[in-house]
Amino acid sequence: MIICAATNNPGKLKELCRILEQAGHTVKSLRALGVTLDPEETGTTFAENAILKATAFCQATGLATVADDSGLCVEALGGAPGVYSARYAGTHGDDAANNRKLMAALAAVPAGARGAKFVSAVCLMLPGGQSLLCEGECPGSIAFAEKGENGFGYDPLFVPDAIGVPGQNATAPNAEGRSYAQLADAEKDAISHRGRALKELEAALPGFLQKQPAATVAQG
Repeated sequence: MIICAATNNPGKLKELCRILEQAGHTVKSLRALGVTLDPEETGTTFAENAILKATAFCQATGLATVADDSGLCVEALGGAPGVYSARYAGTHGDDAANNRKLMAALAAVPAGARGAKFVSAVCLMLPGGQSLLCEGECPGSIAFAEKGENGFGYDPLFVPDAIGVPGQNATAPNAEGRSYAQLADAEKDAISHRGRALKELEAALPGFLQKQPAATVAQG
């Protein structure tokens, strides 16, 4: 299937392309499609924002579109920053400022109380208006300092409970306490919130497409 990856975030685009292409799809970026749309994320849940973005970009491109809305939910902060993760410090996409604010908010929180989870809602929208929504979560905790460079957003601060085992359909405890940003792509994709949401979507996709008129699905 030819799919538009509806994101202006370079890190998220890289992950979406990697996971979707491994599943056999042809992925088109917004830049490649010449789309400069930037819809306002007015939803109060990850699912609402994913649907909002998928709808807008599907209408703009005429292609089947996958949009993700995701964020970090910290137990000690009552679930914040949540849907406001990308603009937690005020400016959308300022990773450094967001991480600084998070560290300041958790400065007095001890190791045993720094539980958190990443959440992802992924919506596939077809040109005919039919949609498929899937969600994924990754439990973990917040580190006391940034670790690693292979990631974006809060990745250097988030320590997942488990990691993927490369070459195997398995996971293992994160005994070394590595952050998302210290994991290899395969280690992260197997357990990440976005990886899990896309895996669920891929499993549900055949049955979903069988119910749709052929004209609404762009095939690659």
